[in-house]
Amino acid sequence: MTVIGKRVLVTGGAGFIGSHLVERLLRNGNQVTVIDNFNDFYDMRIKRENIAACLMNPKFNLIEGDIRSPIDLDEVFEHGPFDVVVHLAAMAGVRPSLRDPALYMDVNILGTQRLLDKVAKSARLMSECAPLFVFGSSSSVYGERAFEKFSETDIVDRPMSPYAASKAAGEMVCHAFHNATGIDVVCLRFFTVYGPRQRPDLAIHKFCKAIDEGKPIEVFGDGSSLRDYTFIADILDGVEKAMQLAKPGFEIINLGRSEPVRLLDMIRVLEKHLRKRAQLTHLPMQTGDVPNTFANIEKARRMLAYEPSTSFESGAEQFVNWYIARTTIAPPPGISTSTVA
Repeated sequence: MTVIGKRVLVTGGAGFIGSHLVERLLRNGNQVTVIDNFNDFYDMRIKRENIAACLMNPKFNLIEGDIRSPIDLDEVFEHGPFDVVVHLAAMAGVRPSLRDPALYMDVNILGTQRLLDKVAKSARLMSECAPLFVFGSSSSVYGERAFEKFSETDIVDRPMSPYAASKAAGEMVCHAFHNATGIDVVCLRFFTVYGPRQRPDLAIHKFCKAIDEGKPIEVFGDGSSLRDYTFIADILDGVEKAMQLAKPGFEIINLGRSEPVRLLDMIRVLEKHLRKRAQLTHLPMQTGDVPNTFANIEKARRMLAYEPSTSFESGAEQFVNWYIARTTIAPPPGISTSTVA
């Protein structure tokens, strides 16, 4: 199911997931508006490169602004009305959130609330049907638990990091918004998304770079931790299908592959495709980390006909091929190879 002919707002649309979604939406003829503040969480030039091609499309509008700013949001909604709002803008990352929890609460909770307020106000003022609101949540809301599938009905009141707490709170803010306004909301819990353009701070990207450069990899724990790695194309399929739900009310839906991969096995797959050996340095588990993630995707299958099709072996190979291309082809002016690798 491809989204066609929609007017879509994507917050955080210059990031990893956002830029892939924007490209797909534009390719299928949708009108897309993006707000992104190009913050310095990682080199902002990476984000600018992510959407460079989109700037040439007449159906693309970019607002460089902050979702916490009512003035910036006013500018965004001048490009409306929107059929769908996909809210991906957030401060991301479990470990960084331990260093500045207040910032995570400010952006991920206050920013979400201000965006929701603008959605409701815009719908009232323009006498238009309110857009479907799709909220990018995270598997981190599930916290630490035994090895079992994580289901949408599980209680999520024991977050292990400020990031996880902010995402769980964001879901609750969305539910309160739906209850107060009747506007439809779908919260998508993403499980460890990877693929070309993955953020440089995330494990697969960091490990790939370290192996390629012959540098040691810091492995926290004994390497037996499990992650439900989900390839970007499969995530986009789920997002697109969620964008086409008719009057869903309020729903929370997992998007994962439901086939967790052991950390050491992930490293071995990267070694295979890089044709280089990793140097491992074992360290204690870090605060905020969880031992495993495992998506129950039966609800996604039922509601979205969601069926992830990319094996970890195939997805990792695609990522490594992208990484190698990025490190062997001269980058655009002003962007060093070490920055984007």
